Amino acid sequence: MQPSMRQRRRASHGAQEAAPLATSDDEGTKTRESREEVVWGKIPSGEVFRVPTTHDVLTALFHPAYPKSHLDLLNLGLLGLQLVLFCILPRHASKIFFFVYFAFWRAAYDVGLGWVLTKQSKKKWIVKEVQRLGWLDEKRKPIVRNWIRKQLAGKMGKDYSFDELPLEYNTWLLFRQAVDIILLNDFLAYCMFAFSCFRVPEGLPTSVHIMRWIGGLALIAFNLWVKTEAHNVVKDYGWYWGDVFFQRGALVFDGVFELAPHPMYSVGYAGYYGLSMIIGSYPVLFVSLAAHAAQFGFLIFFENPHIERTYGQRKLLAQRSPFLRAVSAETETPERSLSRKPSTGISTPAVTEGESATETDELMTETETEFETRCTSFQAKRRCALGLAGAGASQAANSSRRVKAPALSQHDLLNTYFRKDVIFLKNIDLLRASDLKLVLIAAYSLVAAFLPPLSPSGVLALHFAHALTWCLFHSFGLGLLLRAQSERKFLVRHYLKHYHYPRNDNGAGAVYEAFANWKSIYNLSMCMTYVSFIGLAWKTYSIPHNWTVGNVLLRHTLGVILIVIHIWATIESYDVLGLFGWFFGDFFMEDFPSQLEYTGIYRYLNNPEVMSGAAFFGLALISGSKLVFALAVIRHLSQLWFLSKVEHPHMRKLYGDSMRNDAGFVKVIKKVARKNARLLESRAGRHAPDIKRVAKEVKGTFEKVYEETAEVVEEFLAKSRPRISEVMEDTRVLLQQSREKLVISRVANDLSSYDTAKYKITIVPSADGSLRFRLGEPIKVKWRAPMHHSRRDWVGIYRVGANQSDLVTRTSSLGMWVPVHDEEWDGDIPLSQNRPDRPENESEDGEVVFRSGTLPWQTGRYEIRYHHDGKYNVMSLDGPFEVYVDKPTSLDFAGIRACLMHIVPLCLDSDPSLIPLSCQERDEGAPAPEDGRDPDDFRFWSERQAKRISKAVKQAFGVELTPEVIVADANLSALANRILVSKELLSD
Repeated sequence: MQPSMRQRRRASHGAQEAAPLATSDDEGTKTRESREEVVWGKIPSGEVFRVPTTHDVLTALFHPAYPKSHLDLLNLGLLGLQLVLFCILPRHASKIFFFVYFAFWRAAYDVGLGWVLTKQSKKKWIVKEVQRLGWLDEKRKPIVRNWIRKQLAGKMGKDYSFDELPLEYNTWLLFRQAVDIILLNDFLAYCMFAFSCFRVPEGLPTSVHIMRWIGGLALIAFNLWVKTEAHNVVKDYGWYWGDVFFQRGALVFDGVFELAPHPMYSVGYAGYYGLSMIIGSYPVLFVSLAAHAAQFGFLIFFENPHIERTYGQRKLLAQRSPFLRAVSAETETPERSLSRKPSTGISTPAVTEGESATETDELMTETETEFETRCTSFQAKRRCALGLAGAGASQAANSSRRVKAPALSQHDLLNTYFRKDVIFLKNIDLLRASDLKLVLIAAYSLVAAFLPPLSPSGVLALHFAHALTWCLFHSFGLGLLLRAQSERKFLVRHYLKHYHYPRNDNGAGAVYEAFANWKSIYNLSMCMTYVSFIGLAWKTYSIPHNWTVGNVLLRHTLGVILIVIHIWATIESYDVLGLFGWFFGDFFMEDFPSQLEYTGIYRYLNNPEVMSGAAFFGLALISGSKLVFALAVIRHLSQLWFLSKVEHPHMRKLYGDSMRNDAGFVKVIKKVARKNARLLESRAGRHAPDIKRVAKEVKGTFEKVYEETAEVVEEFLAKSRPRISEVMEDTRVLLQQSREKLVISRVANDLSSYDTAKYKITIVPSADGSLRFRLGEPIKVKWRAPMHHSRRDWVGIYRVGANQSDLVTRTSSLGMWVPVHDEEWDGDIPLSQNRPDRPENESEDGEVVFRSGTLPWQTGRYEIRYHHDGKYNVMSLDGPFEVYVDKPTSLDFAGIRACLMHIVPLCLDSDPSLIPLSCQERDEGAPAPEDGRDPDDFRFWSERQAKRISKAVKQAFGVELTPEVIVADANLSALANRILVSKELLSD
């Protein structure tokens, strides 16, 4: 249970801070002063100060003995105005006014405070704005400073000194004044709205009214108790989000915060619903729900992220922390039951876990023993997919040899047992059979549930569309998929790209999984094709009343015969093809021993699949429907397309000249035709030459037409293929350019006062002295500008040719930019225009560095542009320079690994805690910093770094791997081996 920010208060004695955050007098036990704790705070600069005593808002605002500041008077005036308006406004007008008024203050709370607190949490925005405006600067704005000093000093105790306390603390005191105005007006506006909607529900017994009031008052009392207890825990420091300004202690987890998660935002709003029960109004209830939901939005979008930023710890991705010591293969103990819950011992407990984190050690120790026993037993039986060294063969050869297994890690186990599993509809992959079936089941269920009542013709049209869809999918959809697999190993490439497989499996896992899923999808499609066709035939069929009238009996007889022929041909084909041929195994497993066998039905026909479609025409005859007949024709033509465009080209490529041209049936027909032709020729007498000539001309005409048509089609495909590729490439470039051009080029109006000749920007050459930089290598840029240049100047990187003008930039930098004065910006928002005191020189020099996310992660030629005043006027440019990626000199394991040793560290920002030890320069004989860590292992701070490696691998080796696969490997040797296997497996 993660505590909310309201749980922040001073730490107890002996807090974790380097400087003590809460101390007391050593031996004072009698006087009140000696018993009081001295609370210390620390600002981001490291300065420690004594935190003065503060008073709660209700006491300070409503107690007559406390002085009132101008802001307090404003707050009291706004509260009093609400009471006056409630008394004088008509009830209907009061409802509307206070609804709008409450919405305003609720938005000021959840949206306004959430926005400024988020910016303060990230970039100390409030403090920087106060600095920029000079409100607390005695030299710049003494009147404003003295007014603020008077407002704050009058509300504080004797231990408060405005001049001695840091800017951050005084800013927080000023901020809490604004918070008081928002919170109190928000609460009172809600109450006034609720009272305006008061009514007594009619038709309810007295007992219900009594229970309604008792329940409502109980919820309101509970609400007050929760708020009071929460304030006693977090004090004013947590109540007003003091930790976004300064530090005063660690998170605590006690009191009311053990009652419910985020009690200030969950059960702390029970009073809303209690008041709704008493008022008896649905509008009040719905407004309460909306306000409560807005408060949860504040919690989700500000509170939780701030707690994570302030108190959380960054967690490394692909961290291999062993929880199993290296185990000897000879040491075997009886197997014990393995807990289904994975060990969490390697994870650093979150700071919000409180004392529950102490239980982790026991769980980790117990799980270690279970994993150790299990893996030791498995080593004696077989090698493990995780790379554990098997001991069976080695023990047989040399029983004295001790084989050590690499230590197991939770990272490896997770990537073995969990491989992009579907969670609801997340991670759906339609090329996985299980995912496709899930989508189909959900789709059929939704259609059946939401399909409106249809007329008989509508039902028939629905069944026809259903059967047609499956027919086209089976022939064209799966046909195109199978042809892509034949031409470029599409399915195997897909699984290699998206899924992680154990080391050294040589691609067998991807081939197996691709083929297994293909078999399931193909069988599903085939079954649904038959089922949908039969469903259409049944909807169009009506049982005849008189079987002897007309051709009814004949149609049924011929239809049954065709169905029987279909079944026979299918069974005969399967007997010859077997499982391997039935599922097109030669499209996937080239090393599988296969050969052409013209036995069984294949002695007579080359393509019995054409004959196996007879059942569709049989059903068309039985149903007597033109709609079913049309679908049978479509199915037959699509099957012919599949044979001619998918199966025959692959067979020709695979078996070559061993394929026969004519089947037995065709040979017999041709033989009979030639015999009859000779007989006809002998009987024709003197007309025989003319008949022969006409026959040859007709035959030649058909052959010529066929050849010319085939040539035209082939020529069209040959010419269109490069053009289609060119169009695809142009489309890709246009899409990239469209992203670049999604910018409104704002230009400055004061360029006349700036001399562009005094601006200069220069790219610092790389280590080899050239303007060529490796992908991910930091790029340094030196700039020179006149002393009066704008503090909002910035430098961007653009593709060469992306901008036609050298004066104004018209395209977006896509995040590849840095401010000239980075310390004066909050993200992409400039914070200050104040110019620091500098010598009166004519020009100013500086240097900016592009690194990490500001670098281009696509190879190519780029240029640097210096822009003026946060706008797009170009004052100077330099370039071009080239971004390239290392490519292997030889396509072997050593060459690929050497190439990755340059790519991976740069993609990981050269962070020593992330990059592999094998890529770091260490003194000879120096021990590894982490025991048991593979020198080739690397880690990530975010998935963005894995995406960079994925892009670099694609550009360097032409192999596509998703970031998930990169994270799962997280090892130089494993990644090099995967790339090598992919190149070998996918090569023609």
